[in-house]
Amino acid sequence: MRINHKLGSLKVLNNHLVIYPTPLNLNYAFKFGSLAGVVLMVQIVTGILLAMHYTAHVDHAFSSVIHLMNDVPSGMILRYTHANGASLFFTVVYLHTFRGIYYSSGNQPRELVWITGVVILLVMIITAFIGYVLPWGQMSLWGATVITSLATVIPVVGKDIVTWLWGGFSIDNPTLNRFYSFHYTLPFILAGLSIFHIAALHQYGSTNPLGVNTQTSTIPFGTYFATKDLLGVLYLFLAFSILVFFYPEVLGHPDNLIPANPYVTPQHIVPEWYFLWVYAILRSIPNKAAGVIFIGLTFASLIALPFLSSVHVGSPKFRVLSERFFWVFVADVFLLTWVGAQEIMPATVLLGQVCTFVLFVYLLVIYPFLSMLESYVYLSATNKN
Repeated sequence: MRINHKLGSLKVLNNHLVIYPTPLNLNYAFKFGSLAGVVLMVQIVTGILLAMHYTAHVDHAFSSVIHLMNDVPSGMILRYTHANGASLFFTVVYLHTFRGIYYSSGNQPRELVWITGVVILLVMIITAFIGYVLPWGQMSLWGATVITSLATVIPVVGKDIVTWLWGGFSIDNPTLNRFYSFHYTLPFILAGLSIFHIAALHQYGSTNPLGVNTQTSTIPFGTYFATKDLLGVLYLFLAFSILVFFYPEVLGHPDNLIPANPYVTPQHIVPEWYFLWVYAILRSIPNKAAGVIFIGLTFASLIALPFLSSVHVGSPKFRVLSERFFWVFVADVFLLTWVGAQEIMPATVLLGQVCTFVLFVYLLVIYPFLSMLESYVYLSATNKN
């Protein structure tokens, strides 16, 4: 208390970053949240620096990116850091989300933590999609055309929304200006949401791998876990460096290295890898409107997970069925990601439909009733013994 009094206005940081009580038994799976915060800061800083050299005009956008990479000192490093940073951002956030599902981290009383996390994921997807349009390559143009046209399925106002997004009757310079404005603004909204997410987490404290109350077995965060977080950050920067300096284009699409041409359609239009699982769901549904509804249902199901769950013990180590179903769910998401990158053929469409079905069965059927199923299996096994 005496230290807090001396710190004055810095006591908020001291309470949340130094003396914040943290369960003793946290493992490295609980470090992805802090890594996501680090990558977000890198994205904001590199984005601001890139904006100094970018020209939001359909005739000059692609050339400005080439100028940045060839003529600006360290411009190539800056551009590849931002581009690959998006991939790393989604990697750590997806791992963070999987960890939250695995340990039921959003269950009562932490529902707000989980809901804000899903909202952050949605804003991330919108921000990344808009950012992918800005270089104005072939995939930028045609990806924007495909995704924005999905708004036409909205009754009554759908076409008006598309016209507003385009700034006219086709994708052109007003579209690029709108997207540039949104892409510059949304990261700061993400930062605000992240602060709110952390505040909601610290209201009730962190969960732990055992899934039981360990509030009496805690240590200050800064004493030990800040060092573990630092080690995670060093590994993150190692992965960053390998991507930026050795494989800068490995996660991109070669068609986006070609200037946008509205008269030439790419042979195979695919989004960035972190959108592929959503894209696979969309194209697995024959009807466009139904596909959009199913994507909305996916995120609605994720938001509703804390209210659907009946689990009282967070760790699946004590629940064998829960753990096995979880890994089936993870494998299904990875398979959807792979399917989304493949060309549209009868086999890939069928596989995508099967994976989409498995995804919704897990989210809406297995996950809500898993606790009752495990209780039934346990009682059956006990009665036999």
